[in-house]
Amino acid sequence: MTTIPQNPVIFRRIEARDDPSVARIIRTVMTEFGAVGDGFSIKDAEVQAMHDAYTRERCAYFVAERDGRVVAGGGIAPLEGSERPDVCELRKMYALPEARGLGIGRRLLELCLRAAREAGFRTCYLETTGQMHRARLLYERAGFRAIDRPMGQTGHYSCDGWFVLDLAT
Repeated sequence: MTTIPQNPVIFRRIEARDDPSVARIIRTVMTEFGAVGDGFSIKDAEVQAMHDAYTRERCAYFVAERDGRVVAGGGIAPLEGSERPDVCELRKMYALPEARGLGIGRRLLELCLRAAREAGFRTCYLETTGQMHRARLLYERAGFRAIDRPMGQTGHYSCDGWFVLDLAT
C-alpha cells in the first residue's frame, strides 16, 4: 500500500481577500447543521466583512488554507454585552467537510486561545448547537466545560450549548 502525502495546510490571519471564502464557509456549514434562522451567527452583519471585524483591538481571526483554498476559520473577540472585559468569545469557527478529521479545527482552536491569552483575556466563552457533535467534542477535549445558560448578549438566542474555558490554566 502506498501512502500519498497529504497537502500541507497553511494557517494564517485573515486577509481582506478571504472575506468571500469565509462567508461561504459560514453559510455552508451553518446550513448543513440547520442553523439558518434568526438567532444564529449566520445572520450577523460581520459575516460579509470578517477581515474588518477581526482587525479591531483584541480580536483575531485565523483561516486554514489548503491547495490555495480557504477551508476553515475561527476567531476570538471580546464577548458582546459582558460586564467583564477579561471575557472573550470564540466566534465563527467552522470547517468545510473536506477539512474535518485532519486536526485543522484543533490547530485553529489553539491559535485562537493563544491570541486570547496574548490579548489579556482570562475566560473564553462559546456558543454552539446540539447538532454540532464533533465541534462540541473538540471543545470539551480542549478543556471547555458546559454551562447552563448563555453569557453576554450575542444575539444568538437559537444556540442551545454554552461553554467556558479558564485561560489562566
